[in-house]
Amino acid sequence: MNTQVDASRHPADDAQQRYYNFCQRYLPELLRLEQLISAYTNSLNVTVLTRLVHDDQVLPVHSIALGNNAVNAPVVALVGGVHGVERIGTQILLAFLENLCKRLQWDASLHEELKHLRLVFVPLLNPVGMAQGWRANGNGVDLMRNAPLDAREQAAWMVGGQRFSHHLPWYRGETEAPMQLEAQALCTLVEQQLFPAPFSMVLDVHSGFGVRDRLWFPFAGSTEPLEHLAEISALSDLLDDTFPHHNYLMEPQFDHYLSHGDLWDFLYLRSLDDPERVFLPLTLEIGSWLWVKKNPRQMISFSGLFNPLVPHRRQRALRRHQMLLEFLMHATRSAPAWLPEGKRRTHQQLKAIKAWYD
Repeated sequence: MNTQVDASRHPADDAQQRYYNFCQRYLPELLRLEQLISAYTNSLNVTVLTRLVHDDQVLPVHSIALGNNAVNAPVVALVGGVHGVERIGTQILLAFLENLCKRLQWDASLHEELKHLRLVFVPLLNPVGMAQGWRANGNGVDLMRNAPLDAREQAAWMVGGQRFSHHLPWYRGETEAPMQLEAQALCTLVEQQLFPAPFSMVLDVHSGFGVRDRLWFPFAGSTEPLEHLAEISALSDLLDDTFPHHNYLMEPQFDHYLSHGDLWDFLYLRSLDDPERVFLPLTLEIGSWLWVKKNPRQMISFSGLFNPLVPHRRQRALRRHQMLLEFLMHATRSAPAWLPEGKRRTHQQLKAIKAWYD
């Protein structure tokens, strides 16, 4: 029997088709991100931070920048997908990125806004974990326990990070081992893109805790006030004054548990090398237990503990946080107008200590 061979078909075409099929099945978020990059390539500055190999596929970790590229431009970074099971964070950032890309085609006010700041997206830091439906990365390491930093006080048992086994959750990695590629890539990006700016912020989007949307600030590994507590307090007041009916609760992360190896603690402490720099990392912890409360059937699905499974609730989640993302853009651009100085900074510091630490 003669076998027909399609001479026009190239092995690269087969590899691309396998990649497409893999992403369509396991990583539709990565496929959507790459479609946005392709569709709006002239508007986006795209960098591949690192590449990871999984199931014979090479999965990129992208960063996407928009706006002013000057070294001293204020920067806001939006990060998602650090924990692979928390897909909703990546989906929220992709929805916001798509909104911006479409508005850039017609919105003169957005063009004007982006002349004065830079936006940096890392929507999917942990593609292998997301493909697997895991919290950890492909090596079983929890990226938010992976920084070379021990809690300064007693960390919560297990949940605060453990070194027993990568088969158990919250694994930090081996002692003195290098950080995981994803964690290294994120730290390098922050150091290169945010640290040179006099003012920068990060919002890292997570889910899976409580029935209230929380904005956590450092420290995760200590109950001490951070150096820029007055600036955090001023930002909190600005959010309350501008959107008095918002649903976010701003608080230090240690209010709930102390943990080792927090990437934002690690980067914040490094940012203090320059006393003129203001670097404010925030974590949005979406209150996913509310979805479980409204639909108890989500409890039988591991993914359902972290993501809305009912379509209209997913759509609502994609909408409701756009206000916060826009607010952080405007606050970053206009930081000199609200950052406290002199006596006002001292007053703001004392007020914050009374509210969050007494």
